[in-house]
Amino acid sequence: MPREAYATVYELAADQLGYFTAAQAREAGVNSMALVMMERRESVERVSRGVYRLVHFPVGPLSQYMEASLWPAGPMGIISHESALALYNISDVNPNRIHITVPRSFRTRRQIPRQLVVHHADILEGERGGHEGIPVTSVARTIKDCHAAHLGDELLARALVDAERQGLLSTKEASDIRRLLQIPSS
Repeated sequence: MPREAYATVYELAADQLGYFTAAQAREAGVNSMALVMMERRESVERVSRGVYRLVHFPVGPLSQYMEASLWPAGPMGIISHESALALYNISDVNPNRIHITVPRSFRTRRQIPRQLVVHHADILEGERGGHEGIPVTSVARTIKDCHAAHLGDELLARALVDAERQGLLSTKEASDIRRLLQIPSS
C-alpha cells in the first residue's frame, strides 16, 4: 500500500514540477495517514498547509510558481499580473512577489504568505494559459490586468512588442490591445 500511495502522488506531482496538494492526493485515493507516513519517511515534504513536494524531485527556477498556484489548496490559483509577464519573459518586469488570481468566491482564514499577492477575479476559459505545466493567465489577459493595476505604459508597450515577436500574440491582437488600452507604440 505505501508504494501504491507513493506511485499515485508521484503521478500527480510529475505534471506539477514535483508538487501536489493533499486534496489532489485524497481525490486520487491516497488517505491522509499515507501522506503522514510519506512525510515521516522523508519522501515528501510539506511546504505549506495542504501543499506537498516530492523530496527527490529537482527544484527548479519555476518551482516557486507551481507552489504558489497550489497554495489556495482548493481551487487552483493562476499566476497573473507581473508574475505572468515574467513567466512569459515579456517586458522588463521583475516582481519581488508572486501574483496569483483566485476565484472571486475564494475565501481563506489562513494567512497569505508574504511572497504572494492574491487577486480575486473569475478567469474565463479563454483567458487561461499554461507555461511548463504552470497555470497562467493568457498573454492578453495578463496585459489587461497589468494595465488595470497601473503598471506603466512603457512596460506594457514592451510586453506587447515582446509577445508579438515571440509569437504569443498576432500583430492584430497586439494592435487591438494597444488600441483598447490606449498604450502608445514603443
